Amino acid sequence: MPNLFRAWIFGLQQQFNQPAGGIHILQSVSGCEWDESTGEMINFLRYAYNGEDFLEFDMKTLRWIVLKPEAVITKQRWDTDENRIKYTVKFLSTTCPKWLKMSLESGKHSLQRTVLPSVSLLQKSSSSPVSCHATGFYPQRAVMFWRKDGEEIHDGVDPGEILPNNDETFQMCVDLNVSSVTTEDWSRYDCVFQLSDGDDIITKLDKKVIRTNCGKIIPVIENPSDRMISIIAAVVVPVLLILFAVVGFAVYKKRKGRNSSSPLPGNTAELLEKLKQDPHIQTQDPENNVQIFS
Repeated sequence: MPNLFRAWIFGLQQQFNQPAGGIHILQSVSGCEWDESTGEMINFLRYAYNGEDFLEFDMKTLRWIVLKPEAVITKQRWDTDENRIKYTVKFLSTTCPKWLKMSLESGKHSLQRTVLPSVSLLQKSSSSPVSCHATGFYPQRAVMFWRKDGEEIHDGVDPGEILPNNDETFQMCVDLNVSSVTTEDWSRYDCVFQLSDGDDIITKLDKKVIRTNCGKIIPVIENPSDRMISIIAAVVVPVLLILFAVVGFAVYKKRKGRNSSSPLPGNTAELLEKLKQDPHIQTQDPENNVQIFS
């Protein structure tokens, strides 16, 4: 095959009057599309040279269609090549549909599954646009739009892109500018989500169901480990404070008891007893700051 493509490129260089050497690209795109509901099969085989379409095979006429003037020589040669035409027809009408149906059957669970989204109305503040947000849907083939009185509208509408979620589903949103919508007219608007051939999900524009954090401070902890640390801190800190208070109170009682019951140093007690017996003497214990009167 590499030698065949190399020979084709060499022949195309001559047809395009290109000098030898340089970098040239020859591409072949082939496939088939099957409409399961109608059974219709669409086949295609196309060649491109240096990024531009060159030749295309027509399954109805079994002839090659010129997509560039320089391809006329190749068309004339391939239209008379019966073996090439038989091989091309067999591949497009038999081999390709067989591979397609086998792939569809083996991947049916993932390729044909349908997951409906959760749809919410979001608004940052009372003056902000109302965003109709759908998340968790599959497959990606979905549309969402705003309607007024049952008719799709485009004025004041800002559609968003379809974005992937981490769980292989998708999300999207479409904003509606409500600054000029009166309170009485809110009931005339609704958001419509359509997924492939499924039923529509319709969400009425209602202030009661709009989710907003206007006027509220909502702490958000993104990391689960941060949430755990906060919970531990909330439990441990009060316990430590109580423990410190108990220990401090015990130390205080111990010191107070020691000061009130400690014996006087040396023979001070004996001396004071003698002094008490003398009715004319007044003394003071200098260490304990005690005055004794008879």
